[in-house]
This record gives sequence, C-alpha cells and structure tokens, in this order.
Amino acid sequence: MSDRSAALSERLEGNISRSLGFKTTRSAKGEDWAPIVLSEGGIFISAGPPSRTMIPPIPVLSDYGISPEHGFLPIELPLEILPDPYYNRWEVVIENFQALLLSKRLRQVVQRLPVLSTSRLQHAAEWRRAYLLLSFITHGYIWGGSKPEERIPKAISIPFLQICKHLELPPVATYAGVCLWNFKPLFHDESIDSLDNLATLATFTGSLDESWFYLISVAIEARGAPLLPLMLKAVAAARVDNCKRVTDCLRLFAERLDELGTLLQRMYENCDPHVFYHKIRPYLAGSKNMADAGLPNGVIYEDGTGTETYSQYGGGSNAQSSLVQFFDIVLGVEHRPTGDKRTETSESEQERTSPPSRHNFIQDMRSYMPGPHRRFLEHVSNIANIREYVQSHRDDRALTIAYDACLAMLRSLRDKHIQMVSRYIIVKSRESRSLSPTTIGTSTINLASAATRQGSARSRSKNLRGTGGTALIPFLKQARDETGEPAIDAWARRILSNGPADGRADFASLGKVGEHADGAMEIVGLAGTWSVDDSEGGLCHW
Repeated sequence: MSDRSAALSERLEGNISRSLGFKTTRSAKGEDWAPIVLSEGGIFISAGPPSRTMIPPIPVLSDYGISPEHGFLPIELPLEILPDPYYNRWEVVIENFQALLLSKRLRQVVQRLPVLSTSRLQHAAEWRRAYLLLSFITHGYIWGGSKPEERIPKAISIPFLQICKHLELPPVATYAGVCLWNFKPLFHDESIDSLDNLATLATFTGSLDESWFYLISVAIEARGAPLLPLMLKAVAAARVDNCKRVTDCLRLFAERLDELGTLLQRMYENCDPHVFYHKIRPYLAGSKNMADAGLPNGVIYEDGTGTETYSQYGGGSNAQSSLVQFFDIVLGVEHRPTGDKRTETSESEQERTSPPSRHNFIQDMRSYMPGPHRRFLEHVSNIANIREYVQSHRDDRALTIAYDACLAMLRSLRDKHIQMVSRYIIVKSRESRSLSPTTIGTSTINLASAATRQGSARSRSKNLRGTGGTALIPFLKQARDETGEPAIDAWARRILSNGPADGRADFASLGKVGEHADGAMEIVGLAGTWSVDDSEGGLCHW
C-alpha cells in the first residue's frame, strides 16, 4: 500500500470511527488489510485478516410498513367500514356512538353483544379498523357513565385482546388508533398533509373540536413523512464523509420542523379548550394512575376464565408518535427519566453499562406503538450518527449551524406544545378547582372532574395528570431542555439552555422568553397573564 493510500485509508477509518462509534485497529506490523468498502447503505470496515465487521445497514422503510410519502400513516388508507358483514354489530355501535353515550345506553348495548371471532379479519387494514372500533368502544364503556366502569365485558375484551396481540399494541386507545388509523381524505386526488382535506372516521363527541384535535396530528405526520428518507440519507452521507450532503439535509430538516410548529399552532383555530378539557380529554384517559378519576386499581378485561386480574395502561398520548421520537433519535437527543439531572457521564455511556431506566417515560411510550414502528426506531437507534459526525466536524461552520438549527426548531416545537398544554389543561383545571360539581352541573367522576376533588392547591398541582397517566409539565420541560443539550457551538448552547453554557456563572442566562429561573412561565393568552406551575398535567406529549 502506498503512503498516499495508507494516509487516505487512515483518514477514512478515523472519520467512520468517529461517526459510528466503532474502533478500527491496524496490525502492529502494518500489514496490508482488505480495503474499506464504502457505500451509502451499509459498509464494511477492515478489522484484520480474515474477518470483517459489518456496520448495520440503513433501514428500508417498506420493511417496517412505512412509506416516504405517508411516513407512519398507513400506506393503504384506513378503511371506513369492515367489508365482512359479520362485524356489522361493531360498526353499528360506532355509527350510533354519540347517541349511545349521550343517552347513557352504551354499556347496556355492549353487554348484549356476542363475542365475535377475529378469524375473519384478513388484511392489515381490517385489523387496524377493528382495533379502532374496539378501542373507541372500550374507552366509551369505561368512561361513558356517571362513574368509570372497571370491568370490560368479554364481548369486547376477548376480541380486543386478540386484535391487540396481532398488532403488538396494548388494549387501550393509543395514538395509532385515534390518529394514525382514524382519518380519510375528503378528495383522494389531493394531499393528506393539508388540514383542508382531512376528516376523522370516529370520535367520542361528534364535535368539530375533537376531529380537529386528532387531525392536527395526522397532518403533522403527513407533513413530516419526507423527513424520514431525508434523514436516513443524511446518515448514509455521514458514513461516507459527504459533509455537504449532511449539511443540506439538516437545513431542509430544520425548515420542515419549523413548518410542523406552525401546523401545531393551528390547534387553536377549531379546538376550544373548554370542550377539550371537559368533553374530549376524559375519554382519552387510560387506567394507569387514575385513582382520582375513579379507577384506583385499573381495569379488568374479562376473558371468561374467572381468574382475571387488574391491568393498568396509559391513555392516548402524542409521546406515542414514532415521528417525534425519530426526530430525537436521528439528532442524538437523549432523554433521561423525569427528574434525573444531567451528569458528566453521557447518557450513551450509561446505556452501555446499565439497562435503561424502567421509569423513562419516552422509552415506555414505545410499547404503545405498533410493533413495526417500534422496531424501526430501534434500528435507527443503532445507526444514528449525525450528532457524532457533527461533533467530529465542529470546525465546519455551515454544518454545525445547520445541526444547531435543527435542535432549535425541535425545541421550539416543544415550547409551543408546553404553551398549548398550559392553555388547554392547566387554566381549565384551575377554573374547575374553583367550582363545585354542583356549580359545574355534573356529578360525573372522570379525569376532568378529578381537579374539583383534590386537596390543597400544592397537592392539586402535583396530582394533575395527563391522559397518559403522569404529571407532565416536569416531563415536558425536561424533554424540551434536553433537546438543546447536544448543541455544538457555545452560543447555541446558551440560547438552547435554561442556564449558562459550560456551567459558567458569569454568563447571563438566555432561557426561553417569559420563563423564570425557577422554571415557572408567564404566558399571555386569551385568559390574560398567568403563571404555570412546574408540576402539572399534559394535553398530549411531544
């Protein structure tokens, strides 16, 4: 091997090692080894004769039921009705769903249903439609009375458990059910990334507010779909040290993230906070940590054995969006269990020495994703290299600025969501606390009425929970702050953190506008100026 070839080989090996976290070694005697084979999919690195180490290949989207056009939304549009008349009994319940809930007759109707077999469900779209039907019926059954029902009759629990096993989902209404598989285009020749062309297939209330709430997420998923192949291309480009392509991909990524933030803020157009808090949100609640809402033990799914036990699951949550978790993974944003502080030891180093914490909420939410989507994220976690690549090329200003811009846009998205949680949950919760059930005009026990039954003001702020079953303002703020931690340039670290960069006490904090040093925020909205406690609930979790 010539001196020039050897130098080139060493440079390439060094770049690849830094980008991918691999160590390449060379014989002490300097023997010529097999050349490095480079491609933008998978590559081999010489590890000594005669063996080679295979770097994991870039995932193929179609292997996980994902498409470049629709992302995590189904490639085949959701069915509006199951084609087999055998399942008409389920369809009729959903067709009359709002009337049955309004008349308090849903439980009576469900109890008379026969146990239908799932053997006649043929295609993936049919399984997804069946899941949507039974998840809505189940949540309507639990929360559709004056107090929650903890026993789910076998007429729906038996087929629901079988369907969930097939789809690798828990028996609860997840983000996949209420958003990903719950839409239709108004005009099939128009794009589904526009809110003007979307409608829902099922709702609890029949309200425009509820449809709009789901469809905002559908539009975000559709608008964000092109970011999947874009960032996989960036990962491949980093493997071959194509700095320009990585930079271009990051710039496009940041621009699209900004668009998603704008799309999220359209929630205010057609979803009223009062309607959401009191009418929609209670139906989305799960059975985990719901003692104040009337389910101290969880729920029982009857299977006919008589030996059933209580189960607890979180409800629908946007933390179950695979798209948002993909953003974190591909950018190298690491999330710790809520309350854990950042240490000198990196999260990635900790993961190599100990298993992930069981209390990491974001990790827990992956179990609420369809199996193929969950496995896709695991695959991306094994090949993500953008953060390391940028760190190893920190002298390239265009690259580092593009990367830090992505972090800034993702943090901005989380800021917008915290403000939305505040307006839709915290303000409405405080209003509810000042009223008795008689004043509100209802004696119903659910997630919305829980605020009026809690204790002192401080304990109430601690106990207010999101539909996922956890107090989420601490989680949301920590997730937002962690988004800025990988920033490369010192100025970006200052802007994207709540305190001085590099721990220097002599530098002014450039935290989020309106946020105090103790983490409380002041937000000016339709309700005027008010403060946000640092320990209160959640609308959905970005």
